[in-house]
Amino acid sequence: MSEYTPYLIGIVVIAAVVIILMRVGWRHRQGRQSDVAAPAPTPDTLGAPLVEAVGQYVSTTTAGDWLDRISVHGLGMKSNAELSVHTDGVLFSRTGAPDVFIPAADLESVRRESGMAGKYVEAGGLLVLGWQLGEHHLDTGFRPRRAEDMAPLVAAAESLIPATGAAAPNPDRTAPKKDKP
Repeated sequence: MSEYTPYLIGIVVIAAVVIILMRVGWRHRQGRQSDVAAPAPTPDTLGAPLVEAVGQYVSTTTAGDWLDRISVHGLGMKSNAELSVHTDGVLFSRTGAPDVFIPAADLESVRRESGMAGKYVEAGGLLVLGWQLGEHHLDTGFRPRRAEDMAPLVAAAESLIPATGAAAPNPDRTAPKKDKP
């Protein structure tokens, strides 16, 4: 038996404990977020996209808390994706994870950020869509692969925001408030 064997066994045991604790934490988070509804299904008749781009779906977090990743319904899973903006809403076609569709009526804000849970880039390098899912206000991040795709994505997504929504950027990172009729 080598003199390094006890160290290797210790490292393996510590790694196993860390992995188990991470899984337990993720399951507890899912339990706390069990009241978050599933996103709307993608419509069968989605028209041609206004604009589309390839990149990375970063995650969905609670609006105003860019570290509180939503773990239910696969919303917190980072994956490669194609983002397409349609007149009916925004579609994230993800690889290895369920697609996410945000209906235009639920879109509340569009802004550029430098980071959110799991991804930090240069200033304005992430497209963050603020939207409402049931009673929850959420932020979903997307990093386009090509920088020149950002401006058309922002413009197309902003054009979908309902007139009563908050179209301005949200500098204080809190959930946008809707005007009361």
